[in-house]
Amino acid sequence: MKRFPYWTQISTFILTTLIIVWLMPRTSTSTYIYEVNRPWNYKLLTAPFDIPIHLDSLSVKAACDSIDRAFVPVYRRNKTVDDQVRLRATQALADVNGISASTRSKVEQKLRDVYQAGVVDENTYSTILTGRLQTVRMAADNTLTSKSTSAFRSPRKAYEWIKQQLPDDETHYAIEQSKLASILVPNIEFDSETSNRMRDDLHRKASAPIGVIQQGERIIDRGDIVTVQLYTVLKTYEQMHAERGNGGTGKAIYIWGAKLLYVGLLIALFALFLYGFRPRLFRQPKVCLFLAFNILAFSIFAFLVTASFASGAVIYVVPFAMIPIMVLVFFDGRTALFTLLVTILICAVIAPYPLEFIVMQFLAGVVANISLREMSRRSQLLRSALLVFIAYSLGYTSLNVMITGTFASLSGRVFGFCAINAVLISFAYVLIFIFERLFGFTSLVALVELSDINNPILRELSSECPGTFQHSMAVSNLASDAASKVGANVQLVRAGALYHDIGKINNPAFFTENQHGVNPHDALEPEQSARIIIGHVTDGVKKAEKAKLPSVIRRFILEHHGRGTARYFYLTWMKNHPDETPDPSLFSYPGPNPQSIETSILMMADAVEAASRSLREYTPEAITELVNRIIDTQIAEGLHSESPISFRDVATIKETFIQRLRTIYHSRVAYPDKK
Repeated sequence: MKRFPYWTQISTFILTTLIIVWLMPRTSTSTYIYEVNRPWNYKLLTAPFDIPIHLDSLSVKAACDSIDRAFVPVYRRNKTVDDQVRLRATQALADVNGISASTRSKVEQKLRDVYQAGVVDENTYSTILTGRLQTVRMAADNTLTSKSTSAFRSPRKAYEWIKQQLPDDETHYAIEQSKLASILVPNIEFDSETSNRMRDDLHRKASAPIGVIQQGERIIDRGDIVTVQLYTVLKTYEQMHAERGNGGTGKAIYIWGAKLLYVGLLIALFALFLYGFRPRLFRQPKVCLFLAFNILAFSIFAFLVTASFASGAVIYVVPFAMIPIMVLVFFDGRTALFTLLVTILICAVIAPYPLEFIVMQFLAGVVANISLREMSRRSQLLRSALLVFIAYSLGYTSLNVMITGTFASLSGRVFGFCAINAVLISFAYVLIFIFERLFGFTSLVALVELSDINNPILRELSSECPGTFQHSMAVSNLASDAASKVGANVQLVRAGALYHDIGKINNPAFFTENQHGVNPHDALEPEQSARIIIGHVTDGVKKAEKAKLPSVIRRFILEHHGRGTARYFYLTWMKNHPDETPDPSLFSYPGPNPQSIETSILMMADAVEAASRSLREYTPEAITELVNRIIDTQIAEGLHSESPISFRDVATIKETFIQRLRTIYHSRVAYPDKK
């Protein structure tokens, strides 16, 4: 049984669908999408059960902050510390020789006085000095009494106070020798358990319900503005609805099935788009993997961002406009926009306002696509990021003012999210570089770098084959002009044309453009000459592989002659052997024939540019006849039958070549001789 050729691609898209559905936020059927100061877009909502009315979060936070600022903490006197300090001080003073009993008694009395007033830790004492702790509540015997903190001292201040109160030398000697400073420790301690319990009780009272919406009572109707208070009520309603478990297993299955159907349809449409309109891309599993990865990665990023923050507008942080940028630099604009459209339709189900989200993201994506149509410098990403931010801002402003009729509904937070989005887009260059390495693609930036004539292999071509180098430059200009007119990849054609004849470096003298009077083919048989001429294709591929040129460039080398014939030597052999049948394989290029519009354009430009050098006169008629004859012959031989090029494209290419050659070979005014 023959294996279906696209199982890898289909499996990739099926797996992408399943992962997206599995990671989608778990929302119940009672969940609505709404924001503060925006209209309610649904029908009348009544309370299915009693709903407590709480203060909004900002009011609760303000009340709690006020409680925290006015809260008086609870402290306790540790009598054990009092006894231990007095005992240690008495023992230390008794060990000091040379002091009288009255001196010991004075020191002990002052120690009792300072501990009676209260000793606190250094942090508490610093708070007292700043005036933020003027009173405390002292807990004793299950009662709380208010006490001023003015008499409290830290251990260091208590030590200094005792020395000040007893200024005589003998007392100072006794205090220092007994090391009283190391004995002093706080006896007024913070009661964290009681303080936290009392503060939590006050917080609970501040956040307690202030009313009740009774069952059957109106909550909100279509067109009503969602105020801060209504927003809090709706959140309470959704929380209670979820806790009551409304929905059941059956509805949960329906929701999962609907998600699977929705995402599956979008991914299937994307796959059909590639199959029907981009078959060359669809045939490459790694291309399908790359496109599916972009859809999956940005969808997951959006799910995680919206799940991590309370504000639904945070979804505008996700740089969806980066999708068309990364797809465009590797493939084409239509594929880029279709990839973006599928992604934003998947993520629209989690956006606060789906229509607004889709319009804004599509506007930004189109702007990014147009601004980077020919990306050749990293600085273009900065310009594109700025344009995307402008598109977001204008789209958001117009939609909101159109719906609400006032500029007051605009949220500065959304503009901030869009600004962060634009900054993230400017880093797309890093992702482009990573994807080039991971998937082996060639971006427009890489093609621009390859088109630099200072590239080592092009410098070698210029040195060893100056005629071929000039021919390649002329073909590059001719082909890129035609590619621009038919909407092909101009940068790819330009780079491919520069490298298509690098195989001639091995035998430069055997090619007409590099000869200077001596033709080495005169000493060879036609089949030998044909083998050398045809060999520049395989030699070029080997040289390209050695230089690690991208596969897209190697295709230009392979396909620029297709399976055509080395006609000059083929006809020469037939002339020399009139009675024999030639072997076509000896005079045929290895191919394959052009597989893309770009390689077809190169084949036409290569043949036309080379033949134009042999014209005897460069009249418009002669140039037109040459271009038509060469291209029509290629088409008649079937060399372009495997390329997606159209008859309209061929007509446009012909006209472009004719105009270009007429410009190059226009007649010039003869300068008069000096007399």
